[in-house]
Amino acid sequence: MRILFVCLGNICRSPTAEGVLRRLLEARGLAHRVAVDSCGIGSWHVGKAPDPRAREAAAHRDVDLSALRARQLAADDFDRYDMLLAMDHDNLAAIEARRPPHSRVPARLFLGYAGHPDRAVPDPFYGGDRGFDEVLDMIEAASRGLLEEVEAHLEPGP
Repeated sequence: MRILFVCLGNICRSPTAEGVLRRLLEARGLAHRVAVDSCGIGSWHVGKAPDPRAREAAAHRDVDLSALRARQLAADDFDRYDMLLAMDHDNLAAIEARRPPHSRVPARLFLGYAGHPDRAVPDPFYGGDRGFDEVLDMIEAASRGLLEEVEAHLEPGP
């Protein structure tokens, strides 16, 4: 299974979700069976590390984002991934606007996995440090729900 998280610039929400889900998959011994990546709609931050505030908040929860680098959503992502998870409604609309005609990969809001199918993960970029912790709470809850679905759909095996 291949999962792609999408936010606006790929330096706050989507890399945090990538890191959190990877940590959960490692803890369950599933990291070798599920590929996880993140990207942004815009190109402003391509090649840059996640926001220092995101890295710090994640590190306090034993999630290491230091190796991640921002990239932009690409046309071949619609072929390479089994699901695209958007952080907010604008991201979801941008995914759909860029979707190639042949693509059938599902795209949905990430917080649906936390029981909030119409709720967005707010962008903490312009807020204070506390916003990053609040976003992490949301991302951890949705990641646990996503992990349950992933486990239910994985074929038995090593």
